[in-house]
Amino acid sequence: MSKIIEIRAPKTLGGESVTEGIVKIKKNIGEAVKVDDLIFEIETDKTALELTAEASGQITEFLVKEDDVISPDQLLAKLSIGEVKEETKKEDKSESPVKKDAPSARKIMEENAINAESVKGTGMGDRITKADVINHINKAEQPAVKQYELPKSIASGERGEERVKMSKIRQVIAARLKASQNTAAILTTFNEIDMKNVMDLRAKYKEAFEKKYGIKLGFMSFFIKAAVQALKEIPEINAEISGDEIIYKHYYDIGVAVGTDKGLVVPVIRNTDQMSFAEIELTLATLGKKAREGKLQVSEMEGATFTISNGGVYGSLLSTPIINPPQSGILGMHSIQNRPVAVGNSIEIRPMMYIALSYDHRIVDGKGAVTFLVKIKNYIEDPNRLVLEV
Repeated sequence: MSKIIEIRAPKTLGGESVTEGIVKIKKNIGEAVKVDDLIFEIETDKTALELTAEASGQITEFLVKEDDVISPDQLLAKLSIGEVKEETKKEDKSESPVKKDAPSARKIMEENAINAESVKGTGMGDRITKADVINHINKAEQPAVKQYELPKSIASGERGEERVKMSKIRQVIAARLKASQNTAAILTTFNEIDMKNVMDLRAKYKEAFEKKYGIKLGFMSFFIKAAVQALKEIPEINAEISGDEIIYKHYYDIGVAVGTDKGLVVPVIRNTDQMSFAEIELTLATLGKKAREGKLQVSEMEGATFTISNGGVYGSLLSTPIINPPQSGILGMHSIQNRPVAVGNSIEIRPMMYIALSYDHRIVDGKGAVTFLVKIKNYIEDPNRLVLEV
């Protein structure tokens, strides 16, 4: 006697502010699956989540289509466990390698004079599916080396354009960013930092630091430490609005934006106020590696109280970062450039960085935002203050 179980989307899709994702289907109806087989991949504007089979069985029904927009805990499919149809257990070598429920595959092969033995099947029992035949045709038509072709009408002065439909995940990202602007009263304030002292300190101790802790000393740990001290002094930037109340957070979970092939994700470093420089760098390296490999868990991206984004790694000189709701602030770091600055009564060439704070003016006043950046500036320009916490 078989039993039907439901396959649902996770109750959280990458953070409390993520309310939808794009579903990618990795199996077929009727296909037998084993425990931990990948059935769905759910893409959100923060990451890609893998949804695997919790039990062995056979997929009996899909409740969604490829690229559908789904919500947390939405019913996606049904899985029959217990008895599996006999034809899924046995492999009859005498039958045609074309799947019985895929006559279109056989029809396409007939129309294109394709020998079934030349097509590798990926269905049950190595049966050939329609997708297998199409892939076979595409590979046969693809040239060995793809040659770059110049626009055909350069000489004539004609200009072309290409219209490409936005991917579903890019549509979700666009909607969320616009929603952030529509919800929060976002303003941005700027300052600049002389990075010489912190660069000198890092150069002096980087070899000893790496030898002792097995990790390089970067600038992010200094900025996280500085942000924590500044957040303690300007607590409204570490708070959020809930209805007609303000929730002040007495813990400091800092989200750090990490670039990946699928876009920007924001893993969270917990309890940063209790961590050493080495612990921050080790945690950041671990989370960054998981982010780039697409292995971040939902729990590792939830609940940040404040975010830091370093556009400087891409060469950004100045930007206005967008708040990640329900947070009230985000710090933007930028590239370091040598510029002439006044030092006392003389002009010197110093390594300078612009920093930006985007904040929700509903909860953070201009005075608090400006003071916050000044404190970041003071801590980085005199990094000994981070050790003394003064």
